[in-house]
Amino acid sequence: MEVGRRRRRDGGRERDVTVTLVTGGNRGIGLEVCRQLAARGHEVLLGARSPQAAERAAQEVGATPLRLDVTSAEDIEAAAARIEHLDVLVNNAAITYDTWQRAVTADLDVVREAAETNLYGPWRLTQALLPALRRGRHGRIVNVSSEIASLAGMGGGTPAYTASKTALNALTRMLAAELRADGVLVNAICPGWVATDMGGPGGRPVADGAAGIVWAATLPDDGPTGGFFRDGRPLPW
Repeated sequence: MEVGRRRRRDGGRERDVTVTLVTGGNRGIGLEVCRQLAARGHEVLLGARSPQAAERAAQEVGATPLRLDVTSAEDIEAAAARIEHLDVLVNNAAITYDTWQRAVTADLDVVREAAETNLYGPWRLTQALLPALRRGRHGRIVNVSSEIASLAGMGGGTPAYTASKTALNALTRMLAAELRADGVLVNAICPGWVATDMGGPGGRPVADGAAGIVWAATLPDDGPTGGFFRDGRPLPW
């Protein structure tokens, strides 16, 4: 069954809808992004590795579940085949906040595993969904990053997560330059330290962290592209 149709029947009439795919949408920031965008009237495709988790979360926020492991070429191909058109892609899925590691002694297998999800996953998925994004009315790509990836203030620690997110920032800049002519806006967003399973207790509310991602997903056509932001304000690269 195809998903991501441009028009939806509502009360006997058809209306345009904004179609958004959020990866890692079954919990934490991703789930809250799905909730906020669905409340704005988006047709939200909630991607998750587990079909059961996707189904449960989608029912909670009024989204459409989509099995999507961003490290699986088969899942990505299947998603691209199902999605007719796409307005917004939120690359949120991420793993391995490796606070126990240091760069000088890091297990490089852990680094490679993190890169598969945090860098290559968004890269493969973006490539596969570009035809659908180009058919969309207002193409937006939002790469969920972290201020820890900023070279301007970078120190030691969390090497797998930091290196993969820094590379994601570089990908953001390249995609923004290459897709500018297509009208696709591409930005990296730091949600801040958020109280989630990955972030741990003590962070800001999930809704606050998600709001900056929703801001980037709903930018006007003349909005910024190729930027790095938190709460709508620029961060140093």
